Amino acid sequence: MLELKVVDKNGNLLALNKGEGEVSLVYKEEYKEGDKLLITSSKKDCFLYIQVDDALGTALVYITKNEITYQIPFEEARFSLSPKAFSGNIHLLSVREVMEEEKENYRNLAQNVMDQPEVDGCYPHASANAETRGESVFAAKNAIDGVIENHSHGNWPYASWGINRREDAEFKLEFGRSVIIDKINLYTRADFPHDNWWEKVTLAFSDGSISELELEKSDKAHVLKLNGKKAEWLLLHKLVKSKDPSPFPALTQIEVYGREA
Repeated sequence: MLELKVVDKNGNLLALNKGEGEVSLVYKEEYKEGDKLLITSSKKDCFLYIQVDDALGTALVYITKNEITYQIPFEEARFSLSPKAFSGNIHLLSVREVMEEEKENYRNLAQNVMDQPEVDGCYPHASANAETRGESVFAAKNAIDGVIENHSHGNWPYASWGINRREDAEFKLEFGRSVIIDKINLYTRADFPHDNWWEKVTLAFSDGSISELELEKSDKAHVLKLNGKKAEWLLLHKLVKSKDPSPFPALTQIEVYGREA
């Protein structure tokens, strides 16, 4: 059984629909600050397609809890999203179980358009020990939202992971289960001359292995081929900045291509 709810800041029910295997919900009101979406499944440790907003598109996620809470973003929290997202007075939400054959597809295992810092039990999930000024447009989640546009910085579609000038900045990507990684694409932000860039980065994996990747000053993907590494998470760290004068290197997107373990 799947269930979609919209609740207000006090937990009062605003809208509800439920179904077996799949369900959709049309909410015909403007969202108010404090509103939340509750996605409930009678199963956990399973895969779902979830659409929290039609402007964001669908996320293929792995859930480890029976209920996932998604906080409707307002004000500054919306700057990293399309201005069409969560706006207006009609919204289409949906959730369905993922078919077995869909799970086996070769795909970007990192992408999750509904990731939020406070989301618990929903993967892939991005986090970091530094995010520039705590602003949504520099949050870790931006690096897995599927947007690779990297020629500027700031509001959508130019959101990125900003390191707040930290020399020890680290970015963690958790999958919530074991996956097989074939290759990793890194899109570093390329708003030159405002931006700097990393000459070398290190990727550490949950199995204890480490891979180093030499980068160039480029707006193209930096590719690391791994040919079947099994991992539950990865850590991007030891970010070696170039000697360019700018203090602002940043990561626009990380793509992790592979399959389920």
